[in-house]
Amino acid sequence: MNNIVASYNRLYDRIFGLISNHLGGVVSIVLRLILGPVLIGAGWEKITGDNWFSQDLLPFPFSVIPVELSWFLASWTEFIGGICLLLGLATRLWAIPLAVTMLVAAGSVHWDNGWPAIAPSNPAQLCVPDTDAYAQSNVLQRYIKCYNVNERTIEAADRLSRAKSILREHGNYGYLNGSGSIVKLNNGIEFAMMYFAMIMALLIIGGGRYFSLDYYLALLFKRQA
Repeated sequence: MNNIVASYNRLYDRIFGLISNHLGGVVSIVLRLILGPVLIGAGWEKITGDNWFSQDLLPFPFSVIPVELSWFLASWTEFIGGICLLLGLATRLWAIPLAVTMLVAAGSVHWDNGWPAIAPSNPAQLCVPDTDAYAQSNVLQRYIKCYNVNERTIEAADRLSRAKSILREHGNYGYLNGSGSIVKLNNGIEFAMMYFAMIMALLIIGGGRYFSLDYYLALLFKRQA
């Protein structure tokens, strides 16, 4: 029995060792291909747009430095960092300021809006206080159904319902609602925290094998050494 277990462990280690050594770069490049264009676009929008930062909006220590400097740092960190992530160049180094940028964005811009980036179009009745369904539900049921529902998203759903009614009455609703339903932006922390988690993964795994400049630069320096 011990021999069977030992053989299984060796086979397991060999298979997943090969996967980790040779396919680990696939995970990294998938994350980088998702993050890179998003960060480049966000950075370029800031570089070419107007500064909307304010001292009251930003957390410490950014609240005590000029907002122009904070805007400059955020803009170019996202733009250049996004390019470097796409290339897999200094991946771990760029992950640090990018992670800070995502945390600042989540805490200063999105936090008060709750979790969801998009407001639920039709929240369950048990998520709405002062309803019979809410009174008859328990904490676990509300947690499962209402994790992305708050007072703001309930109001957003009401506004969305009103907007759809107006469009049905006065607009070509079939056309306007085609290719995907009309939704209401909630601007919560969801996307910022998802990007933060992906950036932290890149901080740990780096650019990965075969698909990053980090890998080939490491080979070059190793050969020279």
